Amino acid sequence: MTTFAVRYTYDERADVRDTVRPEHRAWLAQQADAGALLGSGPFTDGDPGALLVFRATDEAALRPLLAQDPFAREGLVAATEVRVWDVVLGPWATTV
Repeated sequence: MTTFAVRYTYDERADVRDTVRPEHRAWLAQQADAGALLGSGPFTDGDPGALLVFRATDEAALRPLLAQDPFAREGLVAATEVRVWDVVLGPWATTV
């Protein structure tokens, strides 16, 4: 499995994000329970957005999963940056 760092940049509709957030977080919890999501959370400064860390077989498998996110479905994610992340230390590392 490959680890991916996913950066969301949100649009400016904070009111809509607030409405959809419970469904978004429930979806994230499902992904964590399934072992696909290692961690996620919003940035607390700068432009609105979040960092999500996923494990997937490849980016082609990850992209459709991200499209299921209620924030993405509602058009709240203005940009998505997906990068392969080589985690070499810490609890998410896959090699010793």
